[in-house]
Amino acid sequence: MKVSLTIYVVGGAVRDELLGLPVQDRDYVVVGATPEEMVAAGFKPVGRDFPVFLHPRTHEEHALARTERKSGRGYKGFTVYSAPDVTLEQDLARRDLTINAMAKKPDGTLVDPFNGKKDLENKVLRHVSAAFAEDPVRILRVARFAARFGFCIADETLALMKRMVESGEASHLVAERVWQEFAKGLTEPQPGRMFEALEDCGLGPKLLSELTTIPKSFSGPLAVRFTLLCWPLDETAIKSLCERLRVPNDERDLALLACRTQGLLQSSQAGELLNLFKRADAFRRPERFALLLEAAGIAVPGFGPGTIQTALAAAEAVDAGEIARRASTPAEIPALLDREREKAIEKGKP
Repeated sequence: MKVSLTIYVVGGAVRDELLGLPVQDRDYVVVGATPEEMVAAGFKPVGRDFPVFLHPRTHEEHALARTERKSGRGYKGFTVYSAPDVTLEQDLARRDLTINAMAKKPDGTLVDPFNGKKDLENKVLRHVSAAFAEDPVRILRVARFAARFGFCIADETLALMKRMVESGEASHLVAERVWQEFAKGLTEPQPGRMFEALEDCGLGPKLLSELTTIPKSFSGPLAVRFTLLCWPLDETAIKSLCERLRVPNDERDLALLACRTQGLLQSSQAGELLNLFKRADAFRRPERFALLLEAAGIAVPGFGPGTIQTALAAAEAVDAGEIARRASTPAEIPALLDREREKAIEKGKP
């Protein structure tokens, strides 16, 4: 049976193409089809919560046009309706921002029922409809897009975000989704804009209460950026923040390591440098130690890692096997190794 499907490119791919940015992934919406017709056309069903299918050749995801109705608290509290009578405009209407609610027809014609192209040109983040308030994750998405593009938030959208926070809807955010959006925002070109947006709508003080100062600039991988954010905090505050955001181990551990070793990072004494290497597990985890030095180089004015790197190289050059052979008993080895490493650090000072 030959099936004719009407397929549109939607969302971020359309937005990024209009901005002249490289398009990484394309999302597709299929209008006027049933799941049975998609399967008959060779598509493979993969969706659980709503009908999504993989293209038989490209394996790109294609979703049937759908609407959503709020049925409970949080981002999972939705009833999804998907049927051939759902129009493209109805599908676009459920999206968060006008700049994400555009589509392209198969012939390349732009479908823009909510004036997303105009908002792109004016660099404005504006919600599509009042349904925005049904999903608290969208507050974080707006903040993330502010960090990505540097766009301002429309007054009416910011007012809606504030009402969502005040009403308690934002209290139903799922921690894993919070971290997902938060982590993406931290790695965007202007992370500071994310924190400004969260502060302006009132979610920042509730979600990130430990953070009283935000770095003026961020760089490096995510673990370094999160460590910069936590640099002024004590260990208790870092643990509290990480628990609330469900921060993964790599980011959490680096932030805690920085907190525990800040006092040693600017030392030039051989014994203190060796203590730093041991506390930071620098001999066994050199990659993580390099990230610690990268964070310190950004967070501490005038900090240079040269002295520490030279000392670490000198300590690593000590032959642990030879030290072990000199020891009378295995119990003597750690102290002998420490002594020789400390001597090597002292000797290797510039």
